[in-house]
Amino acid sequence: MNLKDGEWGDRLWGACLVRTRPRLDALAQRLETKATWDDIVLPEEETNLLRQIAAQVRYRSTVYDEWGFRDRMNRGLGVNTLFAGESGTGKTMAAEVIANELRLNLYRIDLSAVVSKYIGETEKNLRRLFDAAEDGGAILFFDEADALFGKRSEVRDSHDRYANIEVNYLLQRIEAYRGLAILATNLKGSMDSAFMRRLRFIINFPFPSLESRKEMWQKVFPPQMPIAELDYDHLARLSLTGGSIHTIAINAAFLAAKEHTDLAMPHLLKTARAEFRKLERSIYEGDFNWQTSDNTGLTV
Repeated sequence: MNLKDGEWGDRLWGACLVRTRPRLDALAQRLETKATWDDIVLPEEETNLLRQIAAQVRYRSTVYDEWGFRDRMNRGLGVNTLFAGESGTGKTMAAEVIANELRLNLYRIDLSAVVSKYIGETEKNLRRLFDAAEDGGAILFFDEADALFGKRSEVRDSHDRYANIEVNYLLQRIEAYRGLAILATNLKGSMDSAFMRRLRFIINFPFPSLESRKEMWQKVFPPQMPIAELDYDHLARLSLTGGSIHTIAINAAFLAAKEHTDLAMPHLLKTARAEFRKLERSIYEGDFNWQTSDNTGLTV
């Protein structure tokens, strides 16, 4: 088999990724990274920050070793970042995009498997996790990180003292981690302020604007999906996050498949109404009263 140098390099890199998975697979959930830069919809400033994070991981050897910054630093050689925003605004997708760009394994940390009620066990679990990640150069994604990296409490009893010891250990260990650690939270205000100061990047994921929602609707369907003419401007009026838009699109696709027809506005409006009810959101009938191209009204 005759392979070019680049192809040999790709195969070797892929083999290394597979080789380093077993230890981490036992400690965290590995995410399949399919999202790319074309899939994510964020304001330009936040997108540029994501690209800066990827660049800092890619060129750390140049800056730290070739340009000598490692000799001037004794900590903070990794890239630690916080993704803050409500559920469904794209935090997990952004982590996937970076991992896909860098061709690194991405692991979501299961907090229930890490935090223990027994004294000292949480630190042991975290030590095993970070050590395994160091060996494989994986990206660590702490979802709902405020539960683990929350504000340290006033010491009233031994439980408070040991809880604060856990947070202090986390502050030290994540700062010493040489790879990329991403923390995601819906509650930015509950994060420990001492930890926030040590983060290299903090990216806020805003609720999508009208223009962003329209772009999300235009991107949510696979190219092979049979679609009738859709009113993307009307769909964008629905005040939803990207996560909800994705859910509505999938549910509508199943409705269309059941009816053996192309996906159309009635399918989307019907599943959108169900999503609003699921989220316990107020339903304004005007959002679900769609004017068809022949000027006939349609309410779902």
